Amino acid sequence: GTDNHLMLIDLRNKNITGKLAEHALERADITVNKNMVPFDDKSPFVTSGIRVGTAAITTRGFKEEDMQIIVDLIDQVIASPEDESNLEQVKKQVTALVSRFPLYK
Repeated sequence: GTDNHLMLIDLRNKNITGKLAEHALERADITVNKNMVPFDDKSPFVTSGIRVGTAAITTRGFKEEDMQIIVDLIDQVIASPEDESNLEQVKKQVTALVSRFPLYK
């Protein structure tokens, strides 16, 4: 339901900054970028949102049903961004998921 492969996610209702979300997701091996959202009250160095692109995962062969898994993993990290055991558990799930879609065959 989008015109391109990028999505901007406003995190203001989650009580987490884009900067913290980006770093927590990175520790769980999920790559996103912090990004300002419309009417953002945070600086460009902190931000209230993240930007997610689907080009890398669709190139690997992920399908629509896999996106729900990815969204759930992102949500799990955002819900507990400083819980190291949670981040490690998500990282293991990410590793298992991407192993189904190797970069090279």
